[in-house]
Amino acid sequence: MSRGRQQAIDAKNRMLDRWSREDAAPRLADLVPSLVRLTLQIEEGHGANSIDSARYVRHIVVASAPAVFTVPCTEPNCEDGGHDVTREVLRGLGRGETEIRGETACRGRRGTEPCPRILRYTARAEYAAK
Repeated sequence: MSRGRQQAIDAKNRMLDRWSREDAAPRLADLVPSLVRLTLQIEEGHGANSIDSARYVRHIVVASAPAVFTVPCTEPNCEDGGHDVTREVLRGLGRGETEIRGETACRGRRGTEPCPRILRYTARAEYAAK
């Protein structure tokens, strides 16, 4: 089997695994019933280098979203990488924080070296008035 074909199969398996974890996770609305809106601002790059960074905003559909916040690595040659900020985001939401910021290194590897990608995120939350 060619390397490209194997990479495609591995990517599909990672996607199926992620979907399985999301399906099994509790719903965000059940864990944080007062939450009405949540966005994740994502910036991923190589350390402090912002030239090669990927930036985007993920709008979370609170009513149906799983309580899982994982972001795949955008490094094309990264194997088994990605970022899981679930614990940090849920901790902040549980405290009623309106802004949760953090940074995490990719957990994957590029060949024999760790993947150099760094993810910076800001979760912005709005809650129902009490």
